Amino acid sequence: MSELTCGFIGLGLIGGSIARALKEYNENIKIIAYDINTDSLKQAQKDRVADVITDSIDDHFSTCDYIFLCAPVQKNDDNLNAVKKFMSPSCLLTDVGSVKSTIHEAIHEAGLEHCFIGGHPMAGSERTGYINSKASLLENAYYILTPTESVPGNRLEEYRELVTHMNAIPLILDYRKHDYVTAAISHLPHVIAASLVNLVKDSDYEDGIMKLIAAGGFKDITRIASSSAVMWQQICLTNTENISTLLQRYIDSLCSIKAKLDSSNAEALYELFDSAHIYRDSFIDASSGPIKRSYRFNVDIDDKTGALAHIATLLAEHDISIKNIGITHNRESEDGVLRIEFPDEASLQKASDILKSMNYEIHQKN
Repeated sequence: MSELTCGFIGLGLIGGSIARALKEYNENIKIIAYDINTDSLKQAQKDRVADVITDSIDDHFSTCDYIFLCAPVQKNDDNLNAVKKFMSPSCLLTDVGSVKSTIHEAIHEAGLEHCFIGGHPMAGSERTGYINSKASLLENAYYILTPTESVPGNRLEEYRELVTHMNAIPLILDYRKHDYVTAAISHLPHVIAASLVNLVKDSDYEDGIMKLIAAGGFKDITRIASSSAVMWQQICLTNTENISTLLQRYIDSLCSIKAKLDSSNAEALYELFDSAHIYRDSFIDASSGPIKRSYRFNVDIDDKTGALAHIATLLAEHDISIKNIGITHNRESEDGVLRIEFPDEASLQKASDILKSMNYEIHQKN
């Protein structure tokens, strides 16, 4: 592969993970990085992820073959205008935002449609910042590309190949279709999760009994409500039309369900849950996505002293890292009293095999 120079404007979780993945692919790739967090830049240079760091968007970026806009969406317009002054004619510009319409509009106004391909790596973490970045974050994640109509086909193919070398899965979409799809499978679920948590908060008794016994299904479907409030505020304000359209469809669906419930329509209620069950089970079990998969299972253990410690010790003896472990006090919608979460699929599978060989009963959740 010929040498490449890649510039990063913003080096947080996603930008840092892309930079790391590029370096793992080819250590001769030169990384130039700018971020308002100077500590992150210095750490990236110490990690040999960034070769050159700069405290401003300047002529360091004039030698770049690719420039990645990885700052928060609301900062992209200013950064775009700044980097435009220094880009070489052969440079390909891209971004990593989860909403594409706004950046495509800004690119059109800047007259840069001939050199822009929008990008959205559909991976993330509950943690943020460069310090939590890792090349494996992109592994087997869909990486959506939204080219403009005027970008040359060979540039799109080159970028698609680069994404493949990051171990991500490139998927080419029209940017308008992208925003509608992500509104349905990522943005709306976050709105619903937040509203459901607030519903329980506002409906709870004074003694907080709902919060006390919330478990199983409730925690699973509201986990994403713990995400960054600022980030989701910005997403709602930039992909407003799509989210609003789908939210109205969801409201209509809930009204229809309420009518079936009020009329005790047994057949319709069964169909509601059965069709959802069948469709949900047909989903591809990807390791990464906009709603991050968790690697966990539940284990049946005896209610006696040392039972939990025995499992923890057993896994430690086999060098298996545990991300989280705890007793499931409420067994509603759950099998197994001990819940164990792992950092990756390989650790989960190894742990499952070991515990099954010791006659533990495993209940794995998808």
